[in-house]
Amino acid sequence: MRQNGFTLIELLIVVAIIGILATIGLPMYTKHQAKAKFTAGLAEVSALKAGFEDTFNQGTAPTLALIGGTSPTANCVITVAGDVAAGTGSIACEILDAPAPIQGKFITLARTASEGWKCTATADEQYVAKGCAAGN
Repeated sequence: MRQNGFTLIELLIVVAIIGILATIGLPMYTKHQAKAKFTAGLAEVSALKAGFEDTFNQGTAPTLALIGGTSPTANCVITVAGDVAAGTGSIACEILDAPAPIQGKFITLARTASEGWKCTATADEQYVAKGCAAGN
């Protein structure tokens, strides 16, 4: 009687192939997760710019509550600072619950009277969304 099935060698080859694919795939997946988390944090702070501008236009120093924000959010611990007289301010996000490459990194939207809003981040460039300067 002939038995059907896989030999031990065939099973070992399959396990080795799965190991090689995991070795290649996991770093790529982690990078994708980090980019997605950065983008989510940037979206959260960008959404607060309109409220920030409203408080500035009213001559009031912005606070997180006044501009319609809460902290912490699912992605960030958000802080707000501003000087109405100088026309400057910032909205910052410390990234939470993220992959190691961006955990605890900061996204800062800084406003100046002459240049408007600029985005900077303390994360490596490979994780930072377009339009935001990395490594600061």
